[in-house]
Amino acid sequence: MAIHKVSDLDIEEMLISTYGSHDFDHPVSKHVMPDSEIPADHAYSLVKDMLMLDGNARLNLATFVSTWMEPQAKQLMTDTFEKNMIDKDEYPQTAEIEMRCVSMLAHLWRCENAEETIGCSTIGSSEACMLGGMALKWKWRERRRKLNKPTDKPNLVMGINVQICWEKFCRYWDIEMRQVPMAPGRYILNAEEAIKLCDENTIGVVGIMGSTFTGEYEPIKEINDALEILNKKTGWEIPIHVDAASGGFVTPFLQSKLEWDFRLKWVKSINASGHKYGLVYPGVGWIVWRDKGELPEELIFWVNYLGGKMPTFALNFSRPGSQVVAQYYNFLRLGKEGYHRIQLVSQTVARNLAAEIAKLGPFELLSDGSDIPVFCFKLKKAENYSVFDLSERLRYSGWQVPAYTFPENLTNVSVMRIVVREGFSMELANLLIKDIKKALAHFATLPKSKKTATKKDKDHGGFHH
Repeated sequence: MAIHKVSDLDIEEMLISTYGSHDFDHPVSKHVMPDSEIPADHAYSLVKDMLMLDGNARLNLATFVSTWMEPQAKQLMTDTFEKNMIDKDEYPQTAEIEMRCVSMLAHLWRCENAEETIGCSTIGSSEACMLGGMALKWKWRERRRKLNKPTDKPNLVMGINVQICWEKFCRYWDIEMRQVPMAPGRYILNAEEAIKLCDENTIGVVGIMGSTFTGEYEPIKEINDALEILNKKTGWEIPIHVDAASGGFVTPFLQSKLEWDFRLKWVKSINASGHKYGLVYPGVGWIVWRDKGELPEELIFWVNYLGGKMPTFALNFSRPGSQVVAQYYNFLRLGKEGYHRIQLVSQTVARNLAAEIAKLGPFELLSDGSDIPVFCFKLKKAENYSVFDLSERLRYSGWQVPAYTFPENLTNVSVMRIVVREGFSMELANLLIKDIKKALAHFATLPKSKKTATKKDKDHGGFHH
């Protein structure tokens, strides 16, 4: 057989059709848009390769956000990526799906007159919290004006464990943020401390169903009952907004007898994250008011847009409808039975994993996953390593387990937190335990001198939601 000489042109053409094409033999523009096009497959490969250095989402025990959905849900999202949620006249069925989801949540959160409720989807719980807080301020201002009293000093009461969005809300809307600090053995808000901070200028109390620090539920019923006594005595009418970013999709299925929702008189609004335990990819949140009267008319805008007059009371305007469609898919696909099954598995894994970590010896549990499937733990005593060292060591195996310090009054307490979500199995939990044991064996080989907190440790004090 004759051996054919391959020309330089042939070689170039051959390379173009391979992964190592000429598009990869020179640096890729990072900060300036390139002058010319490249083939779609090559652009895809470049971006995909860059993302390879991201962490494995399934091993991310820091985030509350869903990292797995069924193929059918993914397909529905792909089918609806181009739909703009705000174009309700153009996409009436997407708008109808949003309203059906709001109605389902109103029933789920025990609203007596669910047909009288009002709510909407949002880009996440942060936007939902902003809307809930705005309604609290406007309703308070309305009550004050009727009494001919000043409206220039509103305040909002909450625990110091709230998500950062509440600090943003108070700063953006010029509201005094009154926070109850943590105390040894108490890492959440309680009724006694909340009532101490309330006065005639309090627009509301924020209660958390699933603290991001420890996963614990705050005692909403106790706060409600304490407010009932205070409001009767003073006539102030201080309401509650429940930030159920995580618990809103857990409590109804795992602790259905727990009173935290619209069964309580002073709970006026509730938000939740569809992209957390609502089991949807980011980002979608929900806000529901117990009745239409709790959302001031001044906050609703009627927009003549693309051929239709429509109400809007969101902070964002254009946003994708695909996540809302995916939420409705989950509601239909899973129902109460499916959500119960999935959340129970997550909680079982969390509680078992917490118990196994406690058995290792050096650690003390501060929560055990019996509320939402989240728990945290700290070192019982000073060791020759810190929780920050353990967090860093676990990254060698791909695990992302956050370590952080508690806020004001307990800044000397450093903890690790684990979030268990759908897709994190008992098998993965067992692998994590093995890697923690390996890390502890490594630390045992190090000098036994007590390690002092380094600047690096302190810099890791923040954590992600």
